[in-house]
Amino acid sequence: MKRKIRDPRYAKQLARRQRVTRSVAGSTRPRLLVFRSAKHIYAQLIDPISGKTLAASSTRTKDLVAGGATGNVEAAKKVGAAIAAVAKEKQIEEVVFHRNGFQYHGRVKALAEAAREAGLRF
Repeated sequence: MKRKIRDPRYAKQLARRQRVTRSVAGSTRPRLLVFRSAKHIYAQLIDPISGKTLAASSTRTKDLVAGGATGNVEAAKKVGAAIAAVAKEKQIEEVVFHRNGFQYHGRVKALAEAAREAGLRF
């Protein structure tokens, strides 16, 4: 039985997340999953078969954003470049971009474009 969600904003967020997940779930390529909070942005490469995390990068990494702001577009660009570099080390060239229900603009878009510029294809 489905649980009733009383907060309408949270219900809409879950619906968006499930809709995006359905569209990328059938792929055999690794998934580049993005999570955005108010202060940080996180990116993970997830294996589609086992569901295990292959690589991760975020603005909480000390060497990535040393002393700078973590909740802006510039920090998201650094995370995108870092996750692409880790993917190149693991011989991953093509991924599926999973925006996790977040709109494709601002920090999410900056992360995606930086990853594309660094060599990832999606």
